[in-house]
Amino acid sequence: MSPRDYELVKGEDIRDARSGRRKSDPRPRRLLVVQEEARPAVDVFEEDMVMTFPHLVVREAIALVALTLGLVVWSIFANAPLEEIANPLATPNPAKAPWYFLGLQELLHYYPPLVSGIILPGLTILALAVVPYFNVNLTRAPLWATDRRQKLVRLTAAIIAVAALFYVSGASPVWPIIGPTLAVGGLALLPGLIGGERGVLGWLSTRSLAFWIFVWFVVVAVTLTMIGIFFRGPSWSLTLPWVDGVYY
Repeated sequence: MSPRDYELVKGEDIRDARSGRRKSDPRPRRLLVVQEEARPAVDVFEEDMVMTFPHLVVREAIALVALTLGLVVWSIFANAPLEEIANPLATPNPAKAPWYFLGLQELLHYYPPLVSGIILPGLTILALAVVPYFNVNLTRAPLWATDRRQKLVRLTAAIIAVAALFYVSGASPVWPIIGPTLAVGGLALLPGLIGGERGVLGWLSTRSLAFWIFVWFVVVAVTLTMIGIFFRGPSWSLTLPWVDGVYY
């Protein structure tokens, strides 16, 4: 067959595509249409991705070995600050826990052991575990993107309520929590009060509510720990480290 047998010109009847055929010819015809490949214009970005093993695991192993060697070398040239053998008849004053527990020991100055050792740490751990699953953390929308006036009222009321709670609930006002609450809350309120799209205010205005919640947790924990390390002396009294020294 010639190519003419398979060629159809626009406007021509398929039954007349082959020369010598009558329009009344009832025999079926096959039509083949070849069309160029057409795909929607979609931007495809290939993300850089590596496997956990060996890329991450090898780096972590190298860091572990390097840290261990560093500690060994340090222990050769510097002695550990150990005290004398413990005497059960003489309790050191102050008796401080390891530094990572001094935040809880600082809370003991304000609350009974049940509250400062179980309830407050338990609520903190529960909040840190649950907050990431809240919608406010999943969306991470800027705090002041919408409903600025309502959020100003609600956030101000929440800050005052938290500060008032820790002012009246302890044996004395819990300033290591009240102070960070007012400081972090003030920074969070600043973009909503005076606005600003550039510089520091512009950066603060793009932070989400989840960001401020976690900043508050971190600042409170660091403040309690630092006070317990550097500013507590005999009988857990307040001291100035640059005047009285640091009590271990």
